[in-house]
Amino acid sequence: MTTTDTTTAASTTASTPVSHWVNGQPYAGNAERSAEVFNPATGQVSSRVALAGAEDVEHAVAAATAAFPAWRDTSLAKRTAILFTFRELLNARKHELAEIITAAEHGKVLSDALGEITRGQEVVEFACGIADLVKGGMTENASTNVDVYSVNHPLGPVAIISPFNFPAMVPMWFFPLALATGNTVVLKPSEKDPSASLWLAELLGEAGLPDGVFNVVQGDKVAVDSLLTHSDIKAVSFVGSTPIARYVYETATAAGKRVQALGGAKNHMLVLPDADLDLAADAAVNAGFGSAGERCMAISALVAVGPVGDELVAKITERMNNLTVGDGRRNCDMGPLVTKDHRDKVASYIDAGERDGAVVVADGRTVTPNGDEAGFWLGPTLLDQVTPGMSVYTDEIFGPVLSVLRADTYEEGLELINSNPYGNGTAIFTNDGGAARRFRDEVQVGMVGVNVPIPVPVAYYSFGGWKSSLFGDAHAYGHHGVSFYTRTKVVTERWLDPSHGGINLGFPQND
Repeated sequence: MTTTDTTTAASTTASTPVSHWVNGQPYAGNAERSAEVFNPATGQVSSRVALAGAEDVEHAVAAATAAFPAWRDTSLAKRTAILFTFRELLNARKHELAEIITAAEHGKVLSDALGEITRGQEVVEFACGIADLVKGGMTENASTNVDVYSVNHPLGPVAIISPFNFPAMVPMWFFPLALATGNTVVLKPSEKDPSASLWLAELLGEAGLPDGVFNVVQGDKVAVDSLLTHSDIKAVSFVGSTPIARYVYETATAAGKRVQALGGAKNHMLVLPDADLDLAADAAVNAGFGSAGERCMAISALVAVGPVGDELVAKITERMNNLTVGDGRRNCDMGPLVTKDHRDKVASYIDAGERDGAVVVADGRTVTPNGDEAGFWLGPTLLDQVTPGMSVYTDEIFGPVLSVLRADTYEEGLELINSNPYGNGTAIFTNDGGAARRFRDEVQVGMVGVNVPIPVPVAYYSFGGWKSSLFGDAHAYGHHGVSFYTRTKVVTERWLDPSHGGINLGFPQND
């Protein structure tokens, strides 16, 4: 949601910028502003994206508002049938979407792009069973001849604001449940990789979704602010950095909306002396450097307890030496970072850590990539002897930098995790069931892994952290997601016997 350098449409390098999607078709908008979209593996501009103004957002919201009554009244059977058809189409053609993510805009390796689509598809499948999740309850004869029951209604048009790092998965965390429960959607994807959203919109239309039910507005802060304050938007779902998540939450709640805003993270991996160090080393590399560390569930801080630190660092280094960094379309383990500015920012944290006294065990600043030299490359980096006061530890870096801290005891490691302002994800590696159970209960983090480095919940649970990693009460998807996109109405009714009569002005009582 950062402000993007823009130019007039007349000076764009592409004849037609990546557009919006409104009322079931591409929508060019006012075309006054656009931004460059880069292929991070080559450093070249791959396209331009239209940046919505307030009037473009108004057009998309109007379409969602007009489509809402009919979609709300569409039967659950028909809604879930459309989602099931979408699931089948997505499963058959997910390689197309993965190529879009890898080849031109994000740059993550193809297997990682396929992985994010598969995890998003889990939520689509969960939404196909929405009928059992939105049914209300009923109590017969709560009072004499009085029945009480509840029904769940959709909210109306809702907004989804998603980040660059998962252009397919994160939107699919939200829109399947929003649609299945009878809401209409306006999606604002990241301007860094906008094309996946249009592919998803077109596929939803092919699956039979009526026009106007799912809309896409490309853009930057202008579009975001317009959605956050629009009177017809009833709820906002957001994933991004903590400062922006806080801004989204405060702005949208002040405008009277429901908000689920998932923020940043500093995820710790606690390794106890009895852990399988080969398993822990594999997990640290996988969780630290997958998707170039551009994951809110990446492990960025490894806490080695007791005497295991040196051996564990050696095992991690050995594995890092075998990693290949390069173009995601080639046989590589890790791709580039999303933009040059982000690459330089992550590299600056390595510089700062080195100045502060951290030991640079593996230096990604000197990587030789299997790809175009102009790409936004930064290799996996391992910093040892990191201390809590260093910026490389305190800040969310969002890149392939793994920091190793040392702790003498379990209690010291736990306190380090619990004193961190973030509480998104964490993991413990141990063969001691009692220690694992204690950690599960004592750690102040929303998602916990035991010998699992990236504890992203499956779709029928819910995703979300604690503390500064979440603003609002609702986590993403699962039962939290169903509740977020619905509101409950309780009905108390009595069908009177025709012979009944009489007036009683006293306060009604159960009898």
